[in-house]
Formats: sequence, C-alpha cells, structure tokens
Amino acid sequence: MIIKSILIGLGALLAVLLLAFIVLAMKSQHQPDSIGLVNGKLRPCPDSPNCVCSETDESPDALKVIAPVLADAQTWQLLSTVIEANGGIIQQNHKDNYLHATFSSPIFHFVDDVEFRLDSDSRLIHMRSASRVGHSDFGLNRKRLDRLVQALTK
Repeated sequence: MIIKSILIGLGALLAVLLLAFIVLAMKSQHQPDSIGLVNGKLRPCPDSPNCVCSETDESPDALKVIAPVLADAQTWQLLSTVIEANGGIIQQNHKDNYLHATFSSPIFHFVDDVEFRLDSDSRLIHMRSASRVGHSDFGLNRKRLDRLVQALTK
C-alpha cells in the first residue's frame, strides 16, 4: 500500500513537472519586448544568469559578460551563414549593423534570442544571447556564443 502511494505521488509530481515545462515552452514562443537596440547599443542582461552580453554600461559581471569579436565587413557578412549552420534562424536583419536570430532547444523547443551589433568604428561585433524563459540556462547561451565566435574566426 505504501509503495503504491509513493508511485502515485511520483507520477503526479512528474505530470506536474511535465506540464510546467510545456507551459514554459509555449511561453517562450512569444518574442519579448526586450529585443533590439537601445540608444544604438544592445540591451544589458537582466538579473537572471541566463544571458550574456558583450556590451553593457553597468559594472561588469563575469557571468554575464562576453568579449566582442574583432571583425570587418566580411566577417559581418559571414555571420548569417554561421548562425544558420549552427541551427539558428535569422529573424531580423533590417539594419546594416543589427542582426537578430533565434535558437530552439531540441526537446521542448525553448527559444533563445541572439543579437549582434556591428560597431564599424571600432571594428567589433557585439553580441547578446538570452533565454526567453526560466532563470538558469546552465551556461548554454555563453557556450552558443563561444561556438559562433569560434566558427567566425577560424
């Protein structure tokens, strides 16, 4: 009897967790208002650790800061190809110096937003990668940007 109660409890807990993941996955399908440039720069990361950005006016937080890429116009042109080759989908490329792409997780299709800004004067590509939902991403956004930078600079 006790084992049966434990199994029913575990089954109910698993069902609740699965439902929570499905709700979060559905919520992540809606583009947030926090996309795009503000005063010509990428937005700073929120307080949650599921975002990294190379451009911020705030004091540097080692978990949220990533170095920009030294680049030229040819590197900027290559960026779309590198994003698509790594599973990203270009959402916005309406400006010469801004690009927005999304990446989805394989199982629940959680969506992450990845943005790039070309600073032609300093020859840098600034980047930002952030999860749309949740609090932690287990370092996935940083790993994604590291992988994209590696592909761009080889």
